[in-house]
Amino acid sequence: MKIVIDDKIPYIRGAFEPYADVLYLSGPATTASVVKDAAAIVTRTRTNCNKELLDGSSVKIIATATIGFDHIDTDYCERNGIRWTNAPGCNSKSVEQYIASVLMVWAEKQERKLSDSCIGIIGVGNVGSKVARISELLGMKVLLNDPPRARREQSGDFVDISVIQQEADIITLHVPLETAGEDPTYHLINPLFVNGLKKQALLINSCRGEVTDTSAVKLAVQAGQIAGFVADCWENEPDIDRELMEMCFLATPHIAGYSKDGKATGTRMSVQSISRFLGMELNNWEPAGIEPPLKPVLHINGKGLSDQEIVARAILHSYDIRDDDTAFRSKPEAFEQLRGDYPVRREFPAYTIKAENIPPSVLNILSQLGFRIDGVH
Repeated sequence: MKIVIDDKIPYIRGAFEPYADVLYLSGPATTASVVKDAAAIVTRTRTNCNKELLDGSSVKIIATATIGFDHIDTDYCERNGIRWTNAPGCNSKSVEQYIASVLMVWAEKQERKLSDSCIGIIGVGNVGSKVARISELLGMKVLLNDPPRARREQSGDFVDISVIQQEADIITLHVPLETAGEDPTYHLINPLFVNGLKKQALLINSCRGEVTDTSAVKLAVQAGQIAGFVADCWENEPDIDRELMEMCFLATPHIAGYSKDGKATGTRMSVQSISRFLGMELNNWEPAGIEPPLKPVLHINGKGLSDQEIVARAILHSYDIRDDDTAFRSKPEAFEQLRGDYPVRREFPAYTIKAENIPPSVLNILSQLGFRIDGVH
């Protein structure tokens, strides 16, 4: 049995060797000859799994260690009996951390209490639901918009997008890219949306670049219709609009989900999917060798600090988005290089807080965020 693996997938080396012949590719699989005798492909978004690649092959299953699966011709696969899987939610905690960092930097810049702010979350799936939870922990008023879930669940938890336009101080996007159907999201943020805003909201896009109309956002920033724009995802990546980048409050090169934890989770989900399908003994396989954070222990003395300042210190110690913003602005032409050489970022549970003079209510927030708490004095 042969398995073809993208060698940029972290922590996967050695997983399948006891069960299969493994070919690691240093670049995208582009020719049918590469996968002709393979039973499985483990890939990322750089390999187009389509008729040209798969026709005449023995591939039975494709696992992509990513949330997105636009690079897989799912119709072709289903017509030809090829199973495919993705890794939904694998990096959702990483994006949650990214948004938390944005919120803390924004609150510091505005000298504003987040508990006095309203956040509108458009798209409440794996990522959006976690952003909602963290926003509630921070004391924010949370408005949820997700038309498919609203129809399916028939609950009062969701609001129309117009309510978010009227009430939200911060609007964050967590939708898939849909160009057709009942709920298209292509250019969801367009002149009509911007003109319907009743507040100068901070707008955040960490889902898909094409969800925002670049021209509309630039005009909105110039006209003061929005208070700022945070962009992790861009139209026409990696050839981004430099003018928009210069206008952004924060700009990053599509790395919101790039924690080592998220990457490891995507790998685990892919390995286990192939194991179950091909009958291997890897159904409980876990990745090893995940790099530790540079400074895993943080001492916080809460004396003289507000509750928000304490939480901000913890969040920004684990991940300070301003570092990525600075690196990107200094070298925007290196979009792919910045992603490929991305430094170690670990999620909240990889950090221990040595707490001193911190109220129990704040310790509870830090614990619920995922931080380990040690040495309460």
